[in-house]
Amino acid sequence: MTTVKINNQDYELESLSDDAKAQLNSLQFVDLELARLQGQIAAMQTARYAYANALKVALPVSTEGLVIGDSLN
Repeated sequence: MTTVKINNQDYELESLSDDAKAQLNSLQFVDLELARLQGQIAAMQTARYAYANALKVALPVSTEGLVIGDSLN
């Protein structure tokens, strides 16, 4: 028999009501979707960082008004 642990308590999956099984399925779906979206967010943040760095390289460097010790960032 398959057991699931919910709030540190084991339950026999077959003994759960249809409503409880449906809620568990929905919870599992949402958890998987959140993990997928978090992966997409990580990928988008990495891409944004790369594009921002590429933009810095592509911009013309202006030395006008630059004071020694100023950062070019």
